Parts: sequence; C-alpha cells; structure tokens
Amino acid sequence: MADYYFKMDDMAVGYQGKTLIHDINIGIDKGEIVTLIGPNGSGKSTILKSITKQLKLIGGKVFFDDTSLQEMSYKELSSNMAVVLTERIKTELMTCHEIVATGRYPYTGRLGILTPEDEQIVDEAMKAVHAEDLGNRDFNAISDGQKQRVLLARAICQEPEIIVLDEPTSFLDVRYKLELLAILERMARKKHITVIMSLHEIDLAQKVSDKIICVKGDTIAHYGKPEEVFKEDTIRSLYEIDNGSFDPVFGSIELPKIEGEPEVFVISSGGSGIPIYRQLQKEHIPFAAGILYKNDIDHQLARLLAVEVITEEPFRQISDETFARAVEVMKKCKRVIVTDVPVGECNKRVEELIKLAK
Repeated sequence: MADYYFKMDDMAVGYQGKTLIHDINIGIDKGEIVTLIGPNGSGKSTILKSITKQLKLIGGKVFFDDTSLQEMSYKELSSNMAVVLTERIKTELMTCHEIVATGRYPYTGRLGILTPEDEQIVDEAMKAVHAEDLGNRDFNAISDGQKQRVLLARAICQEPEIIVLDEPTSFLDVRYKLELLAILERMARKKHITVIMSLHEIDLAQKVSDKIICVKGDTIAHYGKPEEVFKEDTIRSLYEIDNGSFDPVFGSIELPKIEGEPEVFVISSGGSGIPIYRQLQKEHIPFAAGILYKNDIDHQLARLLAVEVITEEPFRQISDETFARAVEVMKKCKRVIVTDVPVGECNKRVEELIKLAK
C-alpha cells in the first residue's frame, strides 16, 4: 500500500527541458487540502501543470495511489483528477450548463450522450456553487467570477478523487471566495477528495489548508502544517517583505510602523486599542502603547505598529520598572488616549497611570 495517496518523488519541473524547480519530494494524504503559496512567477502554476500532465516532467515521478501518473492514460486521469487552471477556456456558443456537462464526458460513450443520471449530477454540481441561474447563459457573456464558479461546477461533476486548482479565488469577490473555499473544504472533509491548489490570499490559505507548500527559488522553500509555515520570519523571507510585516495571529499583512519619536501614548487592552493603532497609522502619527501584557490581543498588533510597547509578563502585577518606563514615555508624548480598560488585581497600577495621564 502507498505511503501517501499522492506523491511527488524527486520531481523536477520546468519548460522546454530547462529545470525551474527540482528535488520536489512531497507526500499528500487522501482528503487533504494542500495549498501552494509564493511570489508571482515562482513556479506554482508550473508545478500544478506538471502534476496534471499538461507539462512534461523534467525529472522524477508522480505517484497516484501507487500508480505512476506517467503510466496513466488521459482518460484514466480525467476520471480521477479534475483540473481548474487560470487559463480561460475558449468556447463557441456554449451555455454554462453545456460547459459543466463536459465534466461528465469521461464517463460517457463515444457519442458523449449524457444519461438522466449524468444530467442530475450536472444540476447538483451547479447548485453546489450557486450557479443554477446561469445554466442557459452563454458562457462567454458572463463575468470572470461567474465563469470561475461554472468551471468549479464542471470539476465537481467529474466526481474526481483529486481536484487541482490554480488560483481559484481570482476574480471572485469576498463572499464567493469564502463560499468557494467552503465548498472545497466540504468536498475534502465529507467526500475525502484531495485538493491541491495555489492561492494568493495567504490569510485564507492559512485557515483552509492542512498543508502548505512554499514555492520560491529552485527548490521548495518550506512544506508543513499552517502553524509550522505561517510564521513572521518565514512569510517575510518567502515574499521578501521589507515594507511591512506579516502577523501570524491575525493572518494579516500590516503596513510598516510610522517611525519617529512617539507623539501619542495609548492605554488600552483586550482589543480596544486596535482601531486606535490603525487610525494613528493612517494619520502617520508615531505612537507608543502600554502597559500591555504579552498575551493581550492589543500587544500582538502594537508590537508591529507602535514605536515602543511597554510590556509586562502575563498574570503578573506591574513592576516598578515597567511602570516607571511607561510614565517616562508617556510624559514625552503630546497626548494620551485612554480606552475602556478593564482593571483587575494584576494590572491595578494602570489606574494610577491613567490618573497621571489626566
């Protein structure tokens, strides 16, 4: 029995015999969602095209449940794998229903005639992506976002073991991005369909994926679970971010902090300071924040946006040293902003700080 359901073994990919990425060794279990992330032009699409036999492998092998992909016929492959790539298919006078119905062709005879059961599967696939109302529409006359949903419906009605998607959320607004990923997640969890895709939205990749493949340079930069990959330094290096930062807790990209001597001191906690931090950043006002415990949600963002953050260790009373530093920084600021800070036994000295601020 295969160690993995889908395996890339010493795979090398590229164009016209020239290797772009080599030594790709990745095993994927059945029903996993695996997402490729990385900068534009890094080779994510090349990898996807190679594992779907649209590009010839430069080296190595790909195994599908112990069978070499290269030994599978295109008919066998189309019965087991559905593909949705970024290239737009060209059609002539085909309705959306007819486009979706082509997903059943691997199961029909030479004449390509659909049975009532096939038609039912097509209807269910269109319903799954909320495209029922597009059935009679000309495929070329609908929006890019609608086309993406129709192509996903086509892939679904193939009833594949694996679905491969290249940037499936492109051209979709927020609602349909979430909806599409929810559909893929249901397919993986309930039907144990393996999903391999690329995404630009790393915040969504972090939330939906079982494994992440980081593509950069001539090898795979990182491969592992989201919690292993989505770290500040890893994402900064992957995308060469030098004008901001990645926040692994919020899963967000943050603009760089406003440098300079702090003009405002923010006293907050429990998320009450976050909108203040963002507003000060928008107004290009350097600020300091404190006194924040290191496990406070405000601290997570303040460390990225504030010039200085005065912190205390979690569940400890505020020390004299920490309090003195907060007073010192606060006195240098032009103004103080105090949010509705809950005060307990540990942070009782925050009340004293607020009195000094007044």
